[in-house]
Amino acid sequence: MQSEQNKNRATLLISCPEKPGIISTVSNFLLEHQANIVQFDQHTTDPKAGMVFMRIEFELNDFEASHDKLHEDLQTLGNEYKMKWQINNKRDRKRMAIFVTKQDSCLMELIWRVKSGEIDADIPMVISNHNELREIVEREGIPYYHIPVSAETKDEAEKRTLELLEGKVDFIVLARYMQILSPEFISKFPNRIINIHHSFLPAFVGANPYVRAFNRGVKLIGATAHYVTNDLDEGPIIEQDVIRVTHRYTADDLKVAGRHVEKHVLAHAVAWHVDNKVIVHGNKTIIFT
Repeated sequence: MQSEQNKNRATLLISCPEKPGIISTVSNFLLEHQANIVQFDQHTTDPKAGMVFMRIEFELNDFEASHDKLHEDLQTLGNEYKMKWQINNKRDRKRMAIFVTKQDSCLMELIWRVKSGEIDADIPMVISNHNELREIVEREGIPYYHIPVSAETKDEAEKRTLELLEGKVDFIVLARYMQILSPEFISKFPNRIINIHHSFLPAFVGANPYVRAFNRGVKLIGATAHYVTNDLDEGPIIEQDVIRVTHRYTADDLKVAGRHVEKHVLAHAVAWHVDNKVIVHGNKTIIFT
């Protein structure tokens, strides 16, 4: 039932300068193309001189036959209204590559949510700079690639990684991948690399953040999921959350609590990306949840 429904359903994301009647213009455009609007969300930064962001989910009979004409006319409409637009067919499942190092909590959360149908994506591969997680990944029937990385081999490792990814993935998730990607690598996947980190940054940068947080006596710990840019850990934020901790928590307790919040925050961010609910504008995101 769901696959049949998805066959002719798509999502249209639009960013453009605010202009009177723009919502009506887009609605009428879809109506003229025999589209049935299922859901329409919009956000305006300033009704008079701001930006307007739209997410429209619609169904179109015989989508395959109407696809080219819809794209052609959207291009014309986009030029007229200075729109940035993106259309995604529901039937085209996104392909997600997961990068990991040694910690498995975020990795296994993503695998479980994909298998349960909570994240509507495929995982064609897992790539790691270590071999520790190979068994649990291959047990799930997912190809696992071990690509060691050192200062001397970083360029070659990234080249090999890109060769593996080419034509096989749509976006990348850094599920506690403890390597910094080069600007050249990031440029291949603009706003298509999602990272997760603890929300102590910048207070406790570097190694052993939970030990230093324990020593400082923090009362909140959290996590941030964001798109990766050349500015380390400063890309557009997709999702954040915090949980309260007390003086009774040891440093190990903080690590466990941190892993829980990290995996849930990352899963939410990935699901929203997969469902085309995120629009990036500058260094911010608009999330239609």
